[in-house]
Amino acid sequence: MSKFTTGELAKLCGVTVRTVQYYDTRGILVPSELSEGGRRLYSEDDLRRMKIICFLRETDLPIDAISQILKEEHPEKVISLLIERQEAVLSDEISQKQRKLDMLRELKNGLKSLEKFSLESIGDIAAIMESKNKLKRMRRMMILTGIPVSALQWFSVIFWIVRGIWWPFVVWAAVAAVWGTLVSRYYFRHVKYICPECHEVFRPALKEAFWANHTPTARKLTCTACGRKGFCVEIWGGDAE
Repeated sequence: MSKFTTGELAKLCGVTVRTVQYYDTRGILVPSELSEGGRRLYSEDDLRRMKIICFLRETDLPIDAISQILKEEHPEKVISLLIERQEAVLSDEISQKQRKLDMLRELKNGLKSLEKFSLESIGDIAAIMESKNKLKRMRRMMILTGIPVSALQWFSVIFWIVRGIWWPFVVWAAVAAVWGTLVSRYYFRHVKYICPECHEVFRPALKEAFWANHTPTARKLTCTACGRKGFCVEIWGGDAE
């Protein structure tokens, strides 16, 4: 079995020799044996114990708490829970970093698409990226609520063709009209638009927004601030005032 000196153990664990010596004085990492010259020698079990101590220190546990945990009858159970908690924390941090990285990349790509840009342009891109996930969730919800309406449509058409009974289609038409009205009102109460000319964020009248020519991300509207009529970029707007 391998033996490690204080310096070797410190190097393998990424700590200083003084740290290893300090843990010895606190009684949480006592060397397995001493050489004839009185040098501390640590075993592979000591190395594993040292790595556990280093991990526990990274979770901000004080030395006294670590000492108490290691004296437990089954310290591995406590350590396992701490590892799971630390794993969850790190996963969340990675997710946050990834979102920031995605935002920077989108901002970079957005700036490339502009012939000239200003602080207002950067603000517009940032607002679009921030609202993207909220818009996705709302659109997903609208699609889910529309599935039963679509199913009723197919049922009524097939029923009409096969049985010659037309009234289910009338029922569907009435339901679809009500659903379409409610969904449209809900949608336009939760979105706003950015004018590319003056960078004003505004909410158009429901009638204009409903009938306006549009793409998945923009709609041809009249800006309420500068009066420009053209495509404005859609963003999440929250509840209507």
